[in-house]
Amino acid sequence: MTGPKQPVAARSGRGGPGRPRVRAVRRGVPVPLLVPGLLAMAFLLVPLLALLVRAPWRGLPSQLTSTEVWQALQLSLISATAATAVVLVLGVPLAWLLARAEFPGRGLVRALVTLPLVLPPVVGGVALLLALGRNGVVGQWLDAWFGITLPFTTAGVVIAEAFVAMPFLVISVEGTLRAADPRYEEAATTLGASRFTAFRRVTLPLIAPGIAAGAVLAWARALGEFGATITFAGNFPGRTQTMPLAVYLALQNDPEAAIALSLILLAVSVAVLAGLRDRWMTGA
Repeated sequence: MTGPKQPVAARSGRGGPGRPRVRAVRRGVPVPLLVPGLLAMAFLLVPLLALLVRAPWRGLPSQLTSTEVWQALQLSLISATAATAVVLVLGVPLAWLLARAEFPGRGLVRALVTLPLVLPPVVGGVALLLALGRNGVVGQWLDAWFGITLPFTTAGVVIAEAFVAMPFLVISVEGTLRAADPRYEEAATTLGASRFTAFRRVTLPLIAPGIAAGAVLAWARALGEFGATITFAGNFPGRTQTMPLAVYLALQNDPEAAIALSLILLAVSVAVLAGLRDRWMTGA
């Protein structure tokens, strides 16, 4: 005779019918992974800690209230915000095309769109000069027809920052679109909505977190842009001198002002990471 049968869930553990009990096993960290990991952490954190240690905290208020620093800060915030607006207006439709539309050469277009991520910023500035400069491929017609000159102007700063920041938004929004279920859009179109109405009323609310994350990344990238800005827009105080350019200039004449501006950029970067912690960071 056999004893009373146990319930299946009791015999198989907490996992339910047919599911074996899973036990968390804590193991030590292998030394070949621990040592390089700690070295990498020190490599990334020591320069930032050195910036905090060497910061002139007593003279920091006077440095931050100086005319040059305030002009650079104000211009940086305005130009980065304007560049982010340009990126949103142009980048979201581009991300939708890459995620939803089928056309020849889509893979090549995607590669070219993300090229500014790996392209040296100075090369991007030279490319902008050749395209939008007074004698550029497009710039010569802008100057002849409309009298518009973009290089070495505040508008040139916005264009340079938007050029390097747009891939961050496009990648974020395209990834969110690919993860979103397209059947919601299809259901809206079957109910009589146009494709644009379905995008505006259905798709945009679905991908709003991805757009917000991409916009924050684009804004932070625009705020820290240096190479394309100095090449395409120059370094004129009060007109094109942003905070990264002011840091570079102050490092040669006033190191304490350079440290003060660097601390502002560091604080902005930390704020960006804190704003995206729910998207990229998970607790253990």
